[in-house]
Amino acid sequence: MNFFLAALGVLGVASSGPLIAATLGATTVSALAIAFWRNAIGAAVMASPTLIREPQQFGRITRREFRWCLLAAVALALHFACFITSLQLTSVAAATALVCLQSGWIAVFQLFRGTRRRWPVLAGLGAAFGGVVAITGFDMGSSPDALLGDLLAVAGGMLAGLYTLAGGKARQSMTTGTYTTLCYGMCAAFVAVLAFLAGQPLVGFEAAGWLGILAITVCAQLVGHTAFNHLLATMSPLLVSMIILLEIPGAALLAAVFLGETLPAGTYAGLGLILAGLAVVVLGQRSGRAGRRRNLAAGGREEPPSDRPLAELGTD
Repeated sequence: MNFFLAALGVLGVASSGPLIAATLGATTVSALAIAFWRNAIGAAVMASPTLIREPQQFGRITRREFRWCLLAAVALALHFACFITSLQLTSVAAATALVCLQSGWIAVFQLFRGTRRRWPVLAGLGAAFGGVVAITGFDMGSSPDALLGDLLAVAGGMLAGLYTLAGGKARQSMTTGTYTTLCYGMCAAFVAVLAFLAGQPLVGFEAAGWLGILAITVCAQLVGHTAFNHLLATMSPLLVSMIILLEIPGAALLAAVFLGETLPAGTYAGLGLILAGLAVVVLGQRSGRAGRRRNLAAGGREEPPSDRPLAELGTD
């Protein structure tokens, strides 16, 4: 059962980039419309169980929780704006790999805040960001649009890291249903404002466009992330984090098969560096926690939580 759910989860999140690229390329749907409807539908779906079982949860939201939710929602909205737009400019494989640097950016943010990391985590970060240099370097020589798309995807990954950190603060005292409903709802509202300012329509699309929006929402937002949320209850977070990294080769494979996307050999090397580097970052956390347990067992003092999890569920 877990194998089936893991495969379903990987297929769901890996299909996000190819589905978005196909919808943008074949219909009149705008980038911000995809972000809006994906979050609006997600908020409605997540709100239903809470409204039925414990509607009073929404009346208990504190100012602190609301502030963290608002920060997470704004970061998520800007993340989607950057990532979905990048898929119109660069390859699906490159955009997906660069935006998946979320866990790497979280580690960087925490390093600037004084959090100490073990050497495997630092080595993994170096490899992952070396992959970024490789991909952007090859795209710099191919076209200005591809380079801009790469930079937008990198920005999307940074914003996803900020979203995860802010969401983690809010989730310290909020239920999953309450947090996701509030965050997705505010994200949709912020995207609607962005769409108005950018002149991008949110309605009036052909049937194929609405079908694409529905497919993106169901496959990536509901099926993919729901499967991983369930796996977290039965598998270790480390293993789930490693499985989620399969989104990178999965998206590249789906784009190659269904969109006919081909990439230079150097870009594939960059994808491999990012995947390997992030895997080392995730695995480095396990060794750090194991070392602290051994230190405590030997009667030593507990060290600061320098190896708290870096990779949470993705946003794509």
